Amino acid sequence: MLERTLRKDRTEITFILPADTPPGPVSVVGDFNDWQPGVHILRARKDGKRAVTVELPRESTHSFRYLAAGDYWFNDESAGDQDGSNSRLHT
Repeated sequence: MLERTLRKDRTEITFILPADTPPGPVSVVGDFNDWQPGVHILRARKDGKRAVTVELPRESTHSFRYLAAGDYWFNDESAGDQDGSNSRLHT
């Protein structure tokens, strides 16, 4: 799931996943972090879900995927758009 918070010159995107699906550590990897795993790791929240927030320029488009333990790549169905095998978000 994605949550958007609009700021004056940027958009904060919060990537949210259930606490244990998939199990183990998960990071969001995309063109905004040069596709580097481990830069944006989802952390536990008080509500039991995992999340990480990334600041992106307003009115921009970005491709991303999640990377879980065991080299398991997956998309975010809530993104609503695809870029080949990647999820795509619009800020």
